[in-house]
Amino acid sequence: MFKYGKSIEAISVDEGVQRKLLGYGGSLMMTEVAFKKDAVGSNHSHPHEQVSYIIQGSFEFNLNGNVQIVEKGDSVYIPANTLHGVKALEDDCIILDVFTPQREAFLEEK
Repeated sequence: MFKYGKSIEAISVDEGVQRKLLGYGGSLMMTEVAFKKDAVGSNHSHPHEQVSYIIQGSFEFNLNGNVQIVEKGDSVYIPANTLHGVKALEDDCIILDVFTPQREAFLEEK
């Protein structure tokens, strides 16, 4: 599967938050999530393992009550069923999220 970023339409998932579904197959899925300053990815959990990589900007990242500041170049591993969420600390922040297994709900939204 080849996916070309310029042709992928972003969907609005929350105020100031947009997601692109970059690639998926087998048991993996990769998304890009863009945030405006102060936008929030609300605390939530899911049965998928997740790795998040900060492409741009900085975030206050809450991982099961452990709140840390992460910035460009940092990454976070999130075990399945673990409460987590973020708040963008500056404008035009971007996170790359990789999930296993795939987030089936995301496929339904595309």
